[in-house]
Amino acid sequence: MNREKEIYKVTLVGSAVNAILLAFKFVAGIVGHSSAMIADAAHSLSDFVTDIIVLVFVKVSSKPQDKSHDYGHGKYETLALTLIGIALMAVAISIIVKGAIKIAAWANGETLEAPGMLAFWAAIVSIVLKEAVYRYTVIKGRKLNSKAVEANAWHHRSDALSSIGTAVGIGGAIFLGQQWTILDPIASVVVGAFIVKTAFSLLKDGFGDLMEQSLPDQVEDEILKLASGVPGVAEPHDLRTRRIGNHYAIELHILMDGNITLKEAHDKASEVEEALRKQYGEETHVVVHVEPKEE
Repeated sequence: MNREKEIYKVTLVGSAVNAILLAFKFVAGIVGHSSAMIADAAHSLSDFVTDIIVLVFVKVSSKPQDKSHDYGHGKYETLALTLIGIALMAVAISIIVKGAIKIAAWANGETLEAPGMLAFWAAIVSIVLKEAVYRYTVIKGRKLNSKAVEANAWHHRSDALSSIGTAVGIGGAIFLGQQWTILDPIASVVVGAFIVKTAFSLLKDGFGDLMEQSLPDQVEDEILKLASGVPGVAEPHDLRTRRIGNHYAIELHILMDGNITLKEAHDKASEVEEALRKQYGEETHVVVHVEPKEE
C-alpha cells in the first residue's frame, strides 16, 4: 500500500472515532447537564475538522511535480500542519477563557451546576479511545514520515488530555459534593495550557518550513559528512537545505581535481547525489555544484 493510501487509512480511523465521540459527548453533555462535556464535544468537533483538512491536503501534496510546481506539491502538507496548529491554538484558548469565566463566577458566589454520571462516563470513554487513536496515529505518522499525520496525532492526544480534565472536574463535582464543582473549570484551564504548548510547537515547525527554515544542524552536519565521504570529493561547502513537505531539498558545492575529465566530475557528483538520496529517500531534491581545487 502506498504512502497516500496509508495516510488516508490512518486519518479515516481517527475520523470514525471522532464522529462517534462527537455525537456521544454532545448527548452526554446535554442529558448530563454538563457544560464541560459540551465543551469537550466541541474539541472533538475540531478534531473531526482537522481530519478533513489532512485528507484534503495530503491528496494534493502527493501529486507529482508539474509545469507550475517544479518542486512538487509537498508544501501543501506543511500548510495542513500549520492549519492544525492554528485550530489547536483556537481550541486551547477557548477552553482557557471558558474555564476562567467559570472560576470568576464561582469566586463571585455563583453556584456551579453539578453534572450527571452519563457525562462522567463519556469522559472516561473519550480518554481511552482518544489515547488509543493517538498512539496508533503517531506511530503511523513517524513510519510514513508525515508531519501532518503526526500533528493530527497530537490533536487526538489533546482531546484525551481535555477529557482527563473534564473527568476530574465532573468526577469531583459528583463524588466530592457541590463545593468541589470548581474543579471542572480549574482542570480545563490547566489542560488548555498544555494544549497551547503543543499547538505552539506545531506552529513553530509549520511556519518554519513555510518560511524555508534550514534543516537541523545535526542533519546538515551529516550531509556534509556523507558528501566528503565520497572518494575524490573535498571540502563540501555553501550548503543550503530546506524541507518540502516530507522530503528534503539539498544544495551544496564540492571541490574536485581540476584535471579530471568532465565525465569523471559528473560521475563523482552523481555519487554524492546517490549517497544523499540513499540516506534521505529517493524523493530528496539534490543539486551539486562542482568546483576545481586550486593547486
